[in-house]
Amino acid sequence: MWLNTLILALRSIRRNLLRSFLTILGIVIGVSAVITMVTVGNGATQAVQSQISGLGTNLLQIRPGQRMGPGGWGGGAPSFKESDAQAIASQIGGILAVAPETRTSATIVANGRNWTSSVIGTTNEWLVTGNWTLRQGREFSPDELRAGAAVCLIGETVRRELWGDLPAVGNQLRVRQMSCEVVGVLASKGQGAFGNDQDDVVVVPLHTQQRRIVGHTRVHTLLVSMTDGSDPERVKAGLTQLMRELRKLAEGEENNFNILDTKQLAETLSGTTRVMTMLLGAVAAVSLLVGGIGIMNIMLVSVTERTREIGLRLAIGALEREVLLQFLIEAVVLAALGGLIGIVLATAASIGLSAVMDIPYSFNAGINLLSFVFSAGIGVVFGYFPARRAAQLNPIDALRHE
Repeated sequence: MWLNTLILALRSIRRNLLRSFLTILGIVIGVSAVITMVTVGNGATQAVQSQISGLGTNLLQIRPGQRMGPGGWGGGAPSFKESDAQAIASQIGGILAVAPETRTSATIVANGRNWTSSVIGTTNEWLVTGNWTLRQGREFSPDELRAGAAVCLIGETVRRELWGDLPAVGNQLRVRQMSCEVVGVLASKGQGAFGNDQDDVVVVPLHTQQRRIVGHTRVHTLLVSMTDGSDPERVKAGLTQLMRELRKLAEGEENNFNILDTKQLAETLSGTTRVMTMLLGAVAAVSLLVGGIGIMNIMLVSVTERTREIGLRLAIGALEREVLLQFLIEAVVLAALGGLIGIVLATAASIGLSAVMDIPYSFNAGINLLSFVFSAGIGVVFGYFPARRAAQLNPIDALRHE
């Protein structure tokens, strides 16, 4: 009985292909919209997590000021000193590396070209805290760090803009009035969490930056990388206490520095993108209900058109449940077919959008299966009333129907 009923339903759908397609259009749009929104949202979440992790593993950033953002280390808050980084490394447990960092923007010249880039003064620990590796060359030697030698490491963007396909290591590069030797090229990291180009950077020893470029000994940021398995809260509490002592803050006096945990930042941003994904998915799911209403309307029209056919079936002995099942299966097949088409379209749209937005494509079998089951469920819910109406027709009245 099930097979015969399914064959009858498919024949009815095939007789009116255009109407059947228009009937399922709402389901197609709804399913494809939901899956696309969720898939792209998941890809965006993964991209945010990847970009934040690119800042460094288990990284804490300590900056002057009471808050992050514009003016966060301004407002009269004193900057750090190189000795602060040394104190953290020697007095706080669970620390993998500590790097002082001072940053400025400058025009750099080499190979007959010029380029404006970020110039960072720091130590070799900066490579550890930021998960940087060298693609070519070497890091700074202890003597170069101590003496503030005229040497530098450059990012991939700087190498490409100034040298193109030519080798950069061993060549000279001028930062403002200082000429330095390129001793290494950093491996590419790409775009950062806030849209910045992480490879557009020139790194020099901290003393070189202080003495030859900016002309002061202030340190803007302390980068602290924790060891795996360390307790972030305990480390942050120790850092807070030590920094208060180093900055001679009295009891009850507010901190004039802030500590940013990049892991918490990643969780916050990921949570925000997940909420937005759920919201967009819920909005897109409304079109599924619209598609279900469309199926119900068309099925009601179909019942009216086929009243004589239904009456004839009932007159020759067909049971009410068989008629009910026939129309119900028609509605479910239509909705399920719309779900399948929607999944195909959503997959193509998700891959295309992921490529355009430069985010990873993440196939989510759960949302695809859920969307398909939900679309078939809509066929059951919105197809039951027309099917019930067809099954309850009086055979005599149905045969008399014009």
